Amino acid sequence: MPQKRIRKAIIPVAGLGTRFLPATKSMPKEMLTVVDKPAIQYVFDEAREAGIEHIVFVTGRNKGVIEDHFDIAFELEETLHRRNKQEALNTVIAARPQPGQTSFTRQQEPLGLGHAVWCARDIVGNEPFALLLPDVLIQAERGCLSQMMDVYASHGGNVIAVEEVPADKTDQYGVVEIGDGDDRVFGVTGMVEKPAPGTAPSNLIITGRYILQPEIFDLLANQEKGAGGEIQLTDAMRPLMKTQPFTGLRFEGTTYDCGSKIGFLSANVAFALARQDLGADFHAAVQKLLTKA
Repeated sequence: MPQKRIRKAIIPVAGLGTRFLPATKSMPKEMLTVVDKPAIQYVFDEAREAGIEHIVFVTGRNKGVIEDHFDIAFELEETLHRRNKQEALNTVIAARPQPGQTSFTRQQEPLGLGHAVWCARDIVGNEPFALLLPDVLIQAERGCLSQMMDVYASHGGNVIAVEEVPADKTDQYGVVEIGDGDDRVFGVTGMVEKPAPGTAPSNLIITGRYILQPEIFDLLANQEKGAGGEIQLTDAMRPLMKTQPFTGLRFEGTTYDCGSKIGFLSANVAFALARQDLGADFHAAVQKLLTKA
């Protein structure tokens, strides 16, 4: 039986970005640039590559610039057109969605990821959806969500992207318990958010990409606060496992946690080196800096 198509995705962007102050005092952390694109654009493009038709941004205060970024900039586009800067104009036009392909809703209180997802319930409706965390950039030949769509097409249910971390780092993440399958695609039989050192069921962590069924919204509606005093998505997924299958995908690609300064700087280096127009010159510049270090 064919699976119900994934048409919508949620991208939660309500976080304060305190680790990047003072840069994020007046600019959302999601708008900080990786090379020459806002970080949020990479996540948005990954969703579109995977065939997502409608993206729901869950925003907060002072996030209006994100909405502006994905809108038409009439004055800018007209100026580029008059000056015959066609390449720059094409870049601007390609970055924006078509009319009606985005929605914006507010998370009025910082109550956690689970609460942010729940805030999008009425826009998503009674259909499966993707969830992409904007702090996580994944450099891959084929987008992580596209890889997950393949797994969803064959397995249905819920799909979670996972990756391996050292055993002594598992207490910093949501960790999955592995069921039947192979090294790349397997059943997920349990998960725990930030387990105490030495208690993790595996060293595979949830990366920040999900395909979820709409029943998660009912569970989130009554979910109590968990780790960190927030409503955790992981806590709502566990009871959903009792009635629906969960599949883990060890995806192909490299993750950069742009919620940390080291991860953000690493992403800039990695994405710059991968660019045909910048890679060689940037590599030489980095080499020169390293010889001085």
